[in-house]
Amino acid sequence: MTRLRWTGDGFAPCQDQGEVKIIDSWLVTEGRARAADAHLRRFAEACAEQYGVQAERFACAAMTRIPAAGRWFPRLELAAADGLVCFQLWLRRAPALGSAVRLWLPPEPDQRLHPRVKGPDLAYLNRLRDAAVKANADEAMLVSADGYVLEGATTSLLWWRGNTLCAPPAEAAVLPSVTRAVLLDAAAAQDIAVRFELVTPAELRDAQVWAVNALHGIRAGIVAF
Repeated sequence: MTRLRWTGDGFAPCQDQGEVKIIDSWLVTEGRARAADAHLRRFAEACAEQYGVQAERFACAAMTRIPAAGRWFPRLELAAADGLVCFQLWLRRAPALGSAVRLWLPPEPDQRLHPRVKGPDLAYLNRLRDAAVKANADEAMLVSADGYVLEGATTSLLWWRGNTLCAPPAEAAVLPSVTRAVLLDAAAAQDIAVRFELVTPAELRDAQVWAVNALHGIRAGIVAF
């Protein structure tokens, strides 16, 4: 795995990752990726909104450094290093893909400070993932202070009510997931009913749940609490 720092004209090896602030990542298989432009746009918008910096040139240059052969899970990063913000590209081999994920319910509601931005709450989400593994699960389910399901620590959550595909409403404190948007658009294009609703974790125990993200695509969400 290689991390490269953007110099403004190209990339140089990066020995110290600095303090990562904003990230985005997606699966690349043999040079092909689904909705990569949407990931680049989400990353650039977050960088502009949070730090007032323009990421478009870096993002375009980063795309040219992703190998055309093999399976990769590249990560774009805005980081703080030596008192300055900088852009970085972390070239990672993609891990094996899974088909199911066991969901664990933390004992406290979601503590994220920036739920709509990917990166600022990374340390907290990593701790939740570690706690889920200790509980013989794979993924933590984030729940609002009012007790409603938001999403997973690394996934968006969708569920089925009969032939209707359901999801938390866009105004909920959830990340603007690219994979979720792709799936909901595909459902609408196929005349599958889509409904936005708030549910409690207990309401998902008997539902068909999808845990989705840009790496694994759709995985069955197994409620393990």
